[in-house]
Amino acid sequence: MDNGSRDTTLKPCRTLIRPATAHDITSVNKYKEERGRPSTAAANTWHDRSTQPTRPNSATYHTGRGRQKDEVDKQRRISISYVDGISENLDIIKSQLLLLSDGTRNAKIEDRVALPHLHRLKEAFFAASASDGVLTQDDFQQVLRSALNISSKFDDQIKALFMKIDTHSDGDITWDDFCTYMQLDYGEKEHLYLAGKQCAFNLPPVVHPSPHREQIVRINALSDGTYLVACQDGSVSFWTNTLQFKRVKTTSEPQSTGRSKQKWITDFVIMPRYNKLIFITGDREIQFYELSNFEHYCQITSLETVPIKLDYCATGADEGMILYGDAMGCVNIIAMSGVGETLRSWKEGLASVPLEVVASSSNTTFVRWAVHNDWVTQIKYCPELRSVFSSSNDHSTALVVGCAVGSTQFELPNARVGSARRSQVVSLTSPRKRVDADQTVFRVYKGVRSFGFCRERTIIATGGIDRIIRLWNPYVPTRPIGLLSGHNAPIFSVIVSSSEGRIYTISQDKMINVWDLQDQSNLVELRPKSHNIRGDLSAVYYNSTMKSLVVAAEGVSMLTIRAKQSMEGEIVLTHKHGITQTLYNPTFNQVITCTEGSVIKIWEFENGNPLFEFSNAHGNQAVTCMTFDLTGRRLISGGRDGLLRVWNYNSGLCIRKLTKTKPRQLKEVTDVMYCEVNKNKYIISVGWDRNISIYTDSNDIHSEQVPIQGWFTCHGVHSEDILSLGLLSPYLLATSSYDGEVVIWSMVSGGPILRLMSPRPREYSDISLDGDNSVCKVIFLRSRMGEKDAAILVASGPFGRIHFWNINHGGRIMGKFKASYAEGKAVSTMVISEDETLLYTGDQGGFVYVWDIEDYSRMVDEDEPPLLFYSWRAHVQLISGITLVHENFVITSSPDCTVRLWSSMGEYVGTFGQNQPWDVNNRLSWGHPMVPYDVLVDEFSLPEHPVTAKKRTMAEVVHEESLAGSDDDEEEMARKQAELAQMFTKAEFTVTDEDIAEELKRKEYITGTGKWLRFEKHRPRPVGVRPGSHHGIRCYGIDKDKSATRRPDWLGDEDPIDEILGHM
Repeated sequence: MDNGSRDTTLKPCRTLIRPATAHDITSVNKYKEERGRPSTAAANTWHDRSTQPTRPNSATYHTGRGRQKDEVDKQRRISISYVDGISENLDIIKSQLLLLSDGTRNAKIEDRVALPHLHRLKEAFFAASASDGVLTQDDFQQVLRSALNISSKFDDQIKALFMKIDTHSDGDITWDDFCTYMQLDYGEKEHLYLAGKQCAFNLPPVVHPSPHREQIVRINALSDGTYLVACQDGSVSFWTNTLQFKRVKTTSEPQSTGRSKQKWITDFVIMPRYNKLIFITGDREIQFYELSNFEHYCQITSLETVPIKLDYCATGADEGMILYGDAMGCVNIIAMSGVGETLRSWKEGLASVPLEVVASSSNTTFVRWAVHNDWVTQIKYCPELRSVFSSSNDHSTALVVGCAVGSTQFELPNARVGSARRSQVVSLTSPRKRVDADQTVFRVYKGVRSFGFCRERTIIATGGIDRIIRLWNPYVPTRPIGLLSGHNAPIFSVIVSSSEGRIYTISQDKMINVWDLQDQSNLVELRPKSHNIRGDLSAVYYNSTMKSLVVAAEGVSMLTIRAKQSMEGEIVLTHKHGITQTLYNPTFNQVITCTEGSVIKIWEFENGNPLFEFSNAHGNQAVTCMTFDLTGRRLISGGRDGLLRVWNYNSGLCIRKLTKTKPRQLKEVTDVMYCEVNKNKYIISVGWDRNISIYTDSNDIHSEQVPIQGWFTCHGVHSEDILSLGLLSPYLLATSSYDGEVVIWSMVSGGPILRLMSPRPREYSDISLDGDNSVCKVIFLRSRMGEKDAAILVASGPFGRIHFWNINHGGRIMGKFKASYAEGKAVSTMVISEDETLLYTGDQGGFVYVWDIEDYSRMVDEDEPPLLFYSWRAHVQLISGITLVHENFVITSSPDCTVRLWSSMGEYVGTFGQNQPWDVNNRLSWGHPMVPYDVLVDEFSLPEHPVTAKKRTMAEVVHEESLAGSDDDEEEMARKQAELAQMFTKAEFTVTDEDIAEELKRKEYITGTGKWLRFEKHRPRPVGVRPGSHHGIRCYGIDKDKSATRRPDWLGDEDPIDEILGHM
């Protein structure tokens, strides 16, 4: 047989027609015109002879039914994944990946590299590098553009990628360097990605005993978070969103005898728009109750079989659909138009409407489909697909996705619509079957107990007796797209949270698993011993708003997802621990933060999104300081462990460790700088060891390095810990210590040449236990280096003042001022703009100040502070770091675990770590005019008020103008102010020490009789009752005479206690 004849005999197992799940009402003619694959599937069709694929090579073609089924399955699954047939269609996949990468404009160049590209890059690397095996930047740019088939508009990204890989700034890279960087980069990104998806439950759960005597059938929630728990006996309990019991209501039907009859409830749902509850009962009824007062409203009777599962969905402004599955496996649908009017019409009669009347009504449409071979375990209407989902324990019809109304009713001519409706009423007892075009059947071993649907990803998750969670494409029933295994007992409930992208599953043994829908990985596995929920499961409900899982068993329990550490109430947190320093890298336009938890994290400056992080940078010790090398490609960090580490911070690779010669010298590093002296590059650090450590920066192969010996002689120079380091390369070096001393060093000789110590101000009062002598920051003004009469060194401290020092002629202070307006708050950090015209200071109260220092202390001594341009409060705790970006933005960090971005004028842009990214070029995306929540509600953020600022009374403030305009003398003014103060203040009773001494001298307690004595004397005697013997006892006051109560002299005159008692 030739190729064409073989292709004509290739037919699918069943004819595929466009499913009716896309539309409820569609004519059959339209289906006949579109006898192709669903619109969501691939464009190529295989059942149309004119578009059938040609016969492949005979060497790879296998005849028979097996090949036919494989061909069908492959072409079905091409709409789900690109991994099928990767070995046969590698070129096609490459082109598809290239198209996807070119279409993603915001994706970085390293994120576009896939596995096919790596093979081409490897070949190009070795072909272009000839014998040396290295590539320069130009060669790498050409190779990458050719391999990825991209244009020249990505040259800037390729250049940045080359700089990230070339950490030593040699100008060339090897294939091993490229692979190492890509592996570390993807590893860190994966770690950050998985860390963002982690979740956990708050244990132990909230557990309350059930107020119901029978089994709970379902749990629902109102819009205000109130939980409704329905029991089989018809009782419904109400619970708060924190699972506090409120009340119980009972459903009952009034009888002619005056008694009420309880109903056996099988399921219930809520009609929120009409404030109704819908119940289905074992008496084959659908009952409606008022949600406000729980009174019976109306009911639908004479159902064909016992309803088992119920669902309600609003399909329009005044349209709705009631769906229920019964014990015969049928899906029953009541579609209503004008729901409010329809319910009122049912109420106006006997409040009991037979199903036949409902089916024949003009506002309702009743459809009954014969779908399953076993009773229905769950039913749900999906408005996004306009389809009805129903499941059963029968494996042949485990899950069915079908239309609500169907296309068969429109096959009748228009003239026979009336007869069709009459035949519909007559055929209520004989349900109809959908045509194959109107439903999709999923076959699952041992059936489906529960399912969930994700609207965002259009994925169905099912679970049943076989203990496996299956993920399905709604249009491809032949094979699931994912299998999740982890339960040891039959699945009881499957809940899909579309907003979170998670699947919550619970099995009969009460094991709870949380799955990530995108990665199909397990996030949480909570075993029964962890939560101690006792009894057999009866109902489960997940509240996506509260992120709480409510489980009904022996009692009612609630498990809440633990909130992420990025949020603490209304406050966005950047890190879990306090931030010690923040840097900005202009080469890659990135922000780097380090914390007390030994975490270094990289962020995108333009939008605030995290790139990756590497934890345990200094073990379990805090990272205290950071700096960059001159190229901006390597990061040097100092820690509380006394070590310095050199990082390729783009990949998290530690290149070198800088240690000390003796272990006892490993004390906290407080500051680190990178400099170049006579074309030699050095790393300088200071810390609690009171020494200056200098390391050479070379391409040494050793992983550890010790400082240069004998350059700086620091022994005995600083008597306290060194806090800061300032450099005027290549000549001078300045260090400041905890005791307020600033030492100027020569970079040539390595010895101190000048010591500076600020005198204590006369008006200064200590605001800390040690007098606040520390100088936390020193900065040289490079632009004033040749001006001998100008202040060239700026020191933040001591005594909470900013000092401008002239280091010529022995050093003198040319200007000093208090840089914080908050009382008792010293300066904690400062930074100077690149043109050295603005000084940014941050204090211990979280305030930022911007000062004009362009000509301050430049020619003459200054007595007044410089001009203050801007000031705002950035944090509620002290500011640990200020970083300037392009002179237009300010980044502030604080131990309050936040890093925030501001404009240079104090306009709030955002907090790093917030969910909503910003765009620095779009002011509409900024947080301004809002401010951070913690800053807004803090008491120190309030503006000054005359009552709190000058300790004045409210009366003085209110009547200030009237008192100021009067002509009374001072005594009259004082009298009026006293009267006003008495009117507006509460009466106070003040007891001074003199009053207490005067009262003791009068000894009024001796002549007093006491309240109990007065009570006994004037106590009324009982009338008509024989008095007891105690009534005749006479009462006397206690004699306070010392002689009468003097103790006998047991020890003689030498008793020490006698002397003490003698003075009593």
